[in-house]
Amino acid sequence: MTTNSHDPNEFDNAQEPQNEAVNESDSEQETLPAQPETTASEAATAETEADAAPVAELPLEEMDIPALDSPADEDGIETLPLLPLRGTVVLPLTLVPLAAAQARSLRLIDDVMAGDRTVAMVMQKDPDLAEGAGPDDILEVGTIATIHQMMRVPDGTVRLAVQGVDRMKILDVTQEEPYLVARVQRIPETVESTVEVQALMRNTLDLFQRLVSLVPHLPDELVTAALNVDDDARHLVYLVASNLRMEPTERQELLELDSVKEKLQTLNAFLTKELDVLELGRKIQTDVQEELSKSQREYFLREQMKAIQKELGESSETEAEVSELREKIESSGMSEEAAKEANRELDRLSKLPPAAAEYGVIKTYLDWLTSLPWKTSTEDVIDIQRARQILDEDHYALDKIKDRILEYLAVRKLKQENAVEGEEQLNREPILCLVGPPGVGKTSLAQSIARAMGREMTRMSLGGVRDESEIRGHRRTYVGAMPGRIIQAIRRAGSNDPVFVLDEVDKLGSDWRGDPSSALLEVLDPEQNSTFRDHYLDVAFDLSKVMFIATANLLDTIPAPLRDRMEILQLSGYTDDDKLNIAKRYLVPKQMKANGLKPDQVTWDDAALMAIIQHYTRESGVRNLEREIGSACRKLATALAEGRELPAEVGTSEIREYLGRPRFFYEELADRTSQPGVVIGVAVSGAGGDIMFIEATKMPGKGGLTVTGQLGDVMKESASAAFSFVRSRARDLGLDENFYKDSDIHLHAPAGAIPKDGPSAGVAMTTALISLLSGIPVREDVAMTGEVTLRGQVLPVGGIKEKALGARRAGVTTFILPKRNEVDLDDLPQELKDEMTFVLANTVDDALAASMPEAFHEARRRAAAQKPEAIREPVSLAS
Repeated sequence: MTTNSHDPNEFDNAQEPQNEAVNESDSEQETLPAQPETTASEAATAETEADAAPVAELPLEEMDIPALDSPADEDGIETLPLLPLRGTVVLPLTLVPLAAAQARSLRLIDDVMAGDRTVAMVMQKDPDLAEGAGPDDILEVGTIATIHQMMRVPDGTVRLAVQGVDRMKILDVTQEEPYLVARVQRIPETVESTVEVQALMRNTLDLFQRLVSLVPHLPDELVTAALNVDDDARHLVYLVASNLRMEPTERQELLELDSVKEKLQTLNAFLTKELDVLELGRKIQTDVQEELSKSQREYFLREQMKAIQKELGESSETEAEVSELREKIESSGMSEEAAKEANRELDRLSKLPPAAAEYGVIKTYLDWLTSLPWKTSTEDVIDIQRARQILDEDHYALDKIKDRILEYLAVRKLKQENAVEGEEQLNREPILCLVGPPGVGKTSLAQSIARAMGREMTRMSLGGVRDESEIRGHRRTYVGAMPGRIIQAIRRAGSNDPVFVLDEVDKLGSDWRGDPSSALLEVLDPEQNSTFRDHYLDVAFDLSKVMFIATANLLDTIPAPLRDRMEILQLSGYTDDDKLNIAKRYLVPKQMKANGLKPDQVTWDDAALMAIIQHYTRESGVRNLEREIGSACRKLATALAEGRELPAEVGTSEIREYLGRPRFFYEELADRTSQPGVVIGVAVSGAGGDIMFIEATKMPGKGGLTVTGQLGDVMKESASAAFSFVRSRARDLGLDENFYKDSDIHLHAPAGAIPKDGPSAGVAMTTALISLLSGIPVREDVAMTGEVTLRGQVLPVGGIKEKALGARRAGVTTFILPKRNEVDLDDLPQELKDEMTFVLANTVDDALAASMPEAFHEARRRAAAQKPEAIREPVSLAS
């Protein structure tokens, strides 16, 4: 077989070995004369079974390559010496340097060199097996190779230059001593001549060319050598594979493939993976180099700038920043404690390079300290008359709230007038909490207060806040730390005495991150907030000049310690007349302007506005009322834009056309109370007061009581107390004393999706049971509230104003309330007192007298006449 298919220069350009062998001594390579590099890239470090070392190769033109004339039969079977290799695969048509040191290997080499120099080479299964590899320790497929050159080294080892010729397969080992001899069979590859093979060859050449350009130690001559054999697919495969960093197992798998097409496919996959790795590595290296170049360039520029500034007598950028911050600290007017901390941090900053990680942290901290309004206050020119005018302009009614604001302003004015020069004034700003249903004007009232006082206003919504750090800030040890929202809002306001609105204080949460309501205790305590300490600033800041105004829908969800620190002002809601005036003064002009309408284009009839109030909304505030007015204004704007004529006045007929059918009816009360066992109760929720129907019915049974309507435990107990009272007073009330023996009673509060609780429905439940058992309906225009006892007393409850307003909105004209709630009537608007009849009840009998029709009382008197001994006077608190 000829071996002249190799370019003589290939051996000179070989790559350094991949699997470095373990040398017997470090001096082995030093004793060799300097030789050109080899071409067999990864295979260049092939090892024999003995401890071996890579050997340099000689150019092919200096080698004596004899012809191969080993005897072989017709099937290509011949007997050859077998040289096991450790961690190395010799590929056909490639030149590989080897080193041998074992005695049996040296003996084999001497015998082969004396003959035709042909030897069978195969890789060991275990590369760690140092010597004595037997037939079971070697693989089955290897390569027939020719030893081109042998060189003896003074240390006794031998260096070889071998060239692979053909693949072979070991049939059997015929000799084991003094070295292995085996019968082998040449197994030529299957070379396909198809278009697919041609495409694979071209792709292999392209990938290999790109790889050589990315690997510095691979010479460009390898690409030329590959191009010279592009017509021989088998030669191309082994040439490229011998110059790649392939694992020995991967080379062996490539060698064992019979089809050149499969070899090319495997080689293409490997080349693609290697290119991906190399290109990614090149990108990473380029990015790193660019970053280093940028840093070096910036460093040189900074040094040059320092030198120029030094020559010009100017300070550096860092020194300029430090000087600027020092001036800000001196002019900020901060407290002595804060100034001391700021100067200490500034000294640290001046000693740090700008590139230091802590430089930015300290600078940000100093920026926060110097930007706070330590001494910046609003110049108060308090004019009580002007303040009253502003409050009246912005809000209708709410006289109690307005009086409290004016009281505060009057006290502040007198303190300023009577202040003694040089004497420190104690600032104890009131902390107001405006509590009321949505839409009654809590937030807008706070804005009016700020305008009346001439102060800046800032706002913070507390709804859903669960983290204590939202209030007090994060400590500077955390990455991305910043002050709490209190300090942030003070800085935005630009003064140390703004009106600070804390919206939705009743919706604060708490979890494992802390309790923000507890953090607010320090903020809202007049005795503590003069030294409020934010975690980020870690110095005291005076909040005593800030006027805090909190808003809430309910008091129950505000923690008691927090509620104790605030002055509670109730905004219960508006009457229909209040809403009418608010709509005429504020809502209609606002919505007309918002929808592009001019005041002289259309007017609004009071009846139309009252129709919206009574039949299209049912709320404590005016938020939905404003929406409905806005909807009607949009209808008017659409008609005007289309060129249609607008009505001169918006009346009830236009409201029916614009807003559709009415949603609420007063007639509902008569419909639902026309049957015995239905009573109108009143409840209070976060949206204000509203009526609540209590229904009772009976059915055959054994005296059981069922209560439904998603009622709480307290309300269920009220139902049980009412049932027990009715049973105990059945004879006095003119009822069948044995009604419970053959009947079950069912009490129900409709709107079952809404949770209900509290004792105030007790008198309503009692009245519903009496109406059911007597068979006489309750008056349709009566609503009632009050807790009932087993003795029939009516105890006081809360929320009388909200309940009365809610009952009036629903069309109720008579309202029964406990006698001990008489003082709450003072808070009711005079208009409401004029429109409704308020009945004060000490006992259930008082409630029955006002709620049941004359037919019930007549039936009761008849029953009492038949059984006079059963008549008992009810227990009264007045007695």
